Amino acid sequence: MTQNCLSAATLYVVATPIGNVADMSSRAVGVLREVDCVAAEDTRVTRHLLDVHGLQTRLIALHEHNEERAAQSVIQMLSQGKRVALVSDAGTPGISDPGSRVVRLVREAGFVVSPVPGANAAAAAISISGFACPHFLFYGFLPARQSARRQALEGLAPLLYSVVFYEAPHRIIDCVSDLVAVMGAERRILIARELTKLFEQTWCGPLSQALAWFAEDAHRSKGEFVLVVEAAPEPQGPDPISPEAEKTLGILLEALPLKQAVALTVSITGTHRNVLYERALSLKQAI
Repeated sequence: MTQNCLSAATLYVVATPIGNVADMSSRAVGVLREVDCVAAEDTRVTRHLLDVHGLQTRLIALHEHNEERAAQSVIQMLSQGKRVALVSDAGTPGISDPGSRVVRLVREAGFVVSPVPGANAAAAAISISGFACPHFLFYGFLPARQSARRQALEGLAPLLYSVVFYEAPHRIIDCVSDLVAVMGAERRILIARELTKLFEQTWCGPLSQALAWFAEDAHRSKGEFVLVVEAAPEPQGPDPISPEAEKTLGILLEALPLKQAVALTVSITGTHRNVLYERALSLKQAI
């Protein structure tokens, strides 16, 4: 790739490997070689990545503590027609990593932002979960405090799609304990540890067995984690109306107001009130 292949005054958001340096795409290497500057979350981490690929591109620091200020330096370079790449330590910038604010500011300044896609830990974990649900929610990191974490999980528990979390090693056991308590012991979870790295390890099973899996080997609670919890089960519809309940409801509707007829039929047959109410409305309309 030559510099002429890159557009002037453009910010390239470049995904980098989440562990295995061989996952770096040839396009990403070419962009990092040809841009005028690379804005990196940690210049030491990115310098190592550049060295692996024999790149000498200039680096500047752009992390969560200086993102607004560093964005102005990026915008100044773009205003001079230069090409800038944005990278985080691993994966795609702006996804549980710095980057979203600089992208917003660059766009507001009128410059083009172009993605160079690549490795993503959430997508990698979902691809090996085997969960059939076609929809998922990427949540990222849960709150550190247990009360806030459980509150967040209570809102997520009934959702009908898989939920993806990132978690740090010092909180993984507490996090999984809360998942068991809130999501239910029978929900399945994929635990992906150190994805694409030397000590990659994955386990999938019911939440009821997850803590025991960690307890079997102290090393299993070390490293960076992606958790995929399967979707909540589809709600079961109420039982259909039995012939006896249908007959009882019909007789009572001939003599009583609708609500009273429904209430008595519930007492007599034990059929779900909502089902009887909907059926009673249909019968009334047919009269």
